[in-house]
Amino acid sequence: MDFGLVLQTDPPASRVVSLMKRAERNGFRYGWTFDSAVLWQEPFVIYSQILASTTELRVGPMVTNPGTRTWEVTASTFATLNDMFGNRTVCGIGRGDSAMRVAGREPNTLARLGEAIDAIRDLAEGREALVDGKPVRIPWVRDGSLPVWMAAYGPKALALAGRKADGFILQLADPFLTEWMVKAVRQSAEEAGRDPSSITICVAAPAYVSDDLAHAREQCRWFGGMVGNHVADLVSRYGEHSGLMPEALTAYVKARQGYDYSHHGRVGNPSTDFVPDEIVDRFCLLGPSAAHIAKLKALRDVGVDQFAVYDMHDAKEATIDAYGSDIIPALMA
Repeated sequence: MDFGLVLQTDPPASRVVSLMKRAERNGFRYGWTFDSAVLWQEPFVIYSQILASTTELRVGPMVTNPGTRTWEVTASTFATLNDMFGNRTVCGIGRGDSAMRVAGREPNTLARLGEAIDAIRDLAEGREALVDGKPVRIPWVRDGSLPVWMAAYGPKALALAGRKADGFILQLADPFLTEWMVKAVRQSAEEAGRDPSSITICVAAPAYVSDDLAHAREQCRWFGGMVGNHVADLVSRYGEHSGLMPEALTAYVKARQGYDYSHHGRVGNPSTDFVPDEIVDRFCLLGPSAAHIAKLKALRDVGVDQFAVYDMHDAKEATIDAYGSDIIPALMA
């Protein structure tokens, strides 16, 4: 199993770079960041510094979207980083939640997202692609490589990931839900004539290594609210009892009363008071190292290839170090 570190690009950017360097020293192979231009600093500028300060770490957004940048700009940015540092980027992409909503726009449609996945990959790898109906090619790209991993929860999005994406990003760490969603992605891939095993499965969630479970929960409760934004959209679209999604995913948003993006991804977010302890425990990795190892092995058994640690709490360095000393070696054995 691979490991990634996920950070918000809060200033100063030098701290983001420092934490990514620390992660590489501790055995993490991927460095991810949020991509929401109003809420945080521009990640692609920071990626160049991370890549220059590390030797093998792969970087990318978790996740970008097809709406805040034109597709040729996104592709050219990835291709430039790859040309400078040797194909060490991954494009995580989704419909766009905070990035679009904070700017007063609705998230992109799945149809647009599917077109963008193909176009961004093709352009970044030097092939011609259609952008707004017109053929475009970036002529200076040589030997480019850009895996595109798609974030998804709902049935149509999972099916799209199976048809189009090189990887699937699931932002929660519940083994039951992970198994259900991985099966949906791989079934779609098989129906599309693809090799289901070729799709990299990445689970991303907060991790907090501590014997103080109550404190760990409060440091990570924000995550249930963030996931709840997507779940509420799904319930609105498909209905609470559609049978298209597991109740283990949808039931907890009944008490949700809206969401304030000014606290997005922040400890103490007041918009997450509806999130019960049970959801925090299921969606996150909490407790001593042994508890993390046990849950990660369960995730590995249902097909997870990478666990990406959301390191957004009061123990960033300690979490990176604990994973490096105890948890990553145990999963590599």
